[in-house]
Formats: sequence, structure tokens, C-alpha cells
Amino acid sequence: MDKNTPKSAFGKWIAPINTKKLFNQVKNLNQDSYTKKLTTEAYIKLMLYAQVHETEGLQALSDALLDADFQKAVGFESISASQLSRKNKEIDPSILATLFSDLVQQIRGYHNKAYKNLPLKIIDSSTLPLNLTNYKWAKFRKTKAGVKLHLRLVFMDKDTVYPEKAEITVAKEHDRNQLEVLVDDKEAMYVFDRGYVDYERFDRMTDEGYFFASRIKKNAVIREVCSFSVPAESSVLSDRMVYIGSTQNRCENVFRLLEVMDTKGNILRLITNRFDLEPQEISDIYRSRWAIELFFKWLKQHVEIKHFYGMSETALQNQIYIALITYCLHVLIQLERKSKKSLLRITRWLKAALWKPAYIWLHRFENKTVP
Repeated sequence: MDKNTPKSAFGKWIAPINTKKLFNQVKNLNQDSYTKKLTTEAYIKLMLYAQVHETEGLQALSDALLDADFQKAVGFESISASQLSRKNKEIDPSILATLFSDLVQQIRGYHNKAYKNLPLKIIDSSTLPLNLTNYKWAKFRKTKAGVKLHLRLVFMDKDTVYPEKAEITVAKEHDRNQLEVLVDDKEAMYVFDRGYVDYERFDRMTDEGYFFASRIKKNAVIREVCSFSVPAESSVLSDRMVYIGSTQNRCENVFRLLEVMDTKGNILRLITNRFDLEPQEISDIYRSRWAIELFFKWLKQHVEIKHFYGMSETALQNQIYIALITYCLHVLIQLERKSKKSLLRITRWLKAALWKPAYIWLHRFENKTVP
């Protein structure tokens, strides 16, 4: 990019957002019909800025507009916290969900690294605690409230993972209820934990051609059909073909059950319907689950979902989608620059160079100093 370009680092970072598609969706939903100032596009820019700076509240975001460069980016000089609050609960979450999906498609275009020709997709959920006094609609225990983010994460490699599909529910929603929503691609290998164990669904997934690996509950009833040899000095302790479940409640299909030792010396029992992989490959596939745990940790620590800007379900969903969009924009610049720099470093550089010419930010990816 040439040094004379007027585009800022912020402008470069948000460039993947398809503003034409956004405008058409906003128009179809009559979202900005009576809006002269705080359009949906301006709202998104404001909220993305808030994510980068981890702004704690809407008043702080309003105050940040004292910056002339920020004013230029959004197209106005000031906005009140009350106006931001109204917009936050008026925006249809489907707009941001579509924007998130569009960015995911762009990430796929860069890279679709497969494991044995099947992309590795990790499913898990994380509960975001809320104050019961302010979020009565999200009550799930006597004294607690919360929402649950159910997520499907694509594992490219240890350096690059990205969220592919998200469902936001109240915290009392059981993980198993979302499994069929998140499993919709037969050209993939799914990985999930014991919270999703459901024998009937395992049978259905197998019959329909979906592949998976999961931990199985400790009290699961096992009937061995046969056993396979395992490599010596391997972390895999046993490899068997089994039926799972009791006589009254069991799977109709046979599955593969492996006992493996994790890095802490704990023995894990893994169930899968893949018989074509080596035992160590199954173990390595399940071990990749750490990626989604790191993702949730990153999301809670480095984007602004610790402090929600609104108390309505709509406002909360919008903020979660903005956080996911923020992550995707980081991944896209990482892929574009073919960089192995961590997303945390990329975010810090962006924050420091937000209104500077984009080339100053981009030089960082190449370990160059700006003359």
C-alpha cells in the first residue's frame, strides 16, 4: 500500500465488511428509515472501535468522539450515550449475524486446511454470567442469570482458528439441544465434549454420514466386539470396537472406543465413528479441543463482552456478534499478511496505529521499521 493513501489502519482493518450488502439488508429491514445520523454502518464502526479499545461503557464511547479522526471515520462529531443505547437495542441481530457469516466465507476463501481431507470443526459452549437484577429474562438459577454462546470453531492449524457458526441462547439451554444446529456439513470431522453425548443422536449422525469424536461419560455401559493393536510407547492405551449403552438404551451402530492418556496423566475415553484413522490421529484430533477453550478465553479477556452495553436480549446479542466480527477481522488481516503474529499483538498494533496511515500498521507484519 502506498504511503500517500488516505486510508487509516482502522479503515484497512474494516475493509472486508461488504458495505453494499450491508446497505441492502438494512434497507430491506427498514432499519434506518428514520435515521439521519446514527446509521447502522456508523453504529458498527463505533462498536468495533469499542471492541479494539475495550471501552467499558457507552458514555466512554460517546466521550471518545472528541477525537477528530474518529469523527471523520463515523461521519459526525458527537453522539450521546442515550442515542447509542437506543440504537443498540433497535438493531436487528440478523444484520450482524449476516455480516459475521460473510466474513467467515471470506476466511474460508483463504484457507480450508483439511485433516484427512475433512476440515476439523470443534463444538462447545461458554456461559456468560449476568446480573439477575438487570437481566431477569436470562434467569437460569435462583440467584443467577446468564446467556450461553454455542459455537462451532474451525481448526486450521495451531496458529489459525476461527468461529464459523454461533447460536446465542439463555444459559439454561442444554448443549445437546444445539448439536443438530451446529452439525450440518458432512464434509467435516466434528469434535465435542461429554456435554453433547446422546446415543440416539450418535446413531443418527452415523447413519446420515457425519463423522465425530467425543469423550464418553465415565458411567457409560460398554460391550466389546473386538480390540485392535496399539503402537508401543504410545499415549493410546487401548483401541476397541464396541457397542455403547445398556440393553434398554444403546446405540444400534458399533463405534470405536479409545483410551488415551493426556499430558497430565489422566485417562480419557474417546468415542468416534472413524475406523480409517490411526489411533494416535484420533487422540490428536480430540486434543485439538484446547483451541476452542483458548478462543473463549481470548474472547472474554480481549474483546468487550465482560461489560455489556445494554440489558435487552437484542442489545446483548448484538454485542456478542460484534465481538465475533472483531475476531474475524483480525483473522482476515492475519491471513492476508500471511502472518504468524498472535492476534493479541495484531490488536495491540492496531490500537496504537488506529488513525495513522494503514501502511504504518502493515509494516509491523513484515518486521519493518517505518522510515
